[in-house]
Amino acid sequence: MVRHMPNPTTALSRHSDESTRDLDRFRAALRDGTGGSHAYVLLIGLDIFDLSKLLHNVEKGLAFRCYDRLARNVGLPTEQLLELLDIPRRTLLRRKNEGRFSPNESDRLLRVARLFGKTLELFEGDRESAVDWLSTAQTAIGGAIPFELARSEMGAREVEAVLGRLEHGVFS
Repeated sequence: MVRHMPNPTTALSRHSDESTRDLDRFRAALRDGTGGSHAYVLLIGLDIFDLSKLLHNVEKGLAFRCYDRLARNVGLPTEQLLELLDIPRRTLLRRKNEGRFSPNESDRLLRVARLFGKTLELFEGDRESAVDWLSTAQTAIGGAIPFELARSEMGAREVEAVLGRLEHGVFS
């Protein structure tokens, strides 16, 4: 009996294709206006743009696959993403087994997707530039690193305010 081993190149290609697909869908949503202010949910694999339905999903807890999609699309090392989400590794493993995040964890997943989406929008869909900006100290926020500030809602809102000023040509 011949045993077929999975081809790591094929698996890597499929992983890359899935990430590209999400990012392409997000870019298209930005271009044609679908999704409105909630187009960022595409980055976690959701197609729910209605606020009440989105809130309902957060309240019941997002599916674990949303984390997988966010991790793949952002491309941060696992430890850095878990720190940003304020989710310990053991909790992540437990959530993987349970299949669902708590409402608070789900809210944090959405916060990171929202911030990443706004940054992607500023950088015209260029993932590497967006991640680089979010990972580098920015003078407009007192030399802080945006991803570090984004560990709290208040910090994320401040980063979003800077992104808004940059989008409108106001350099702080």
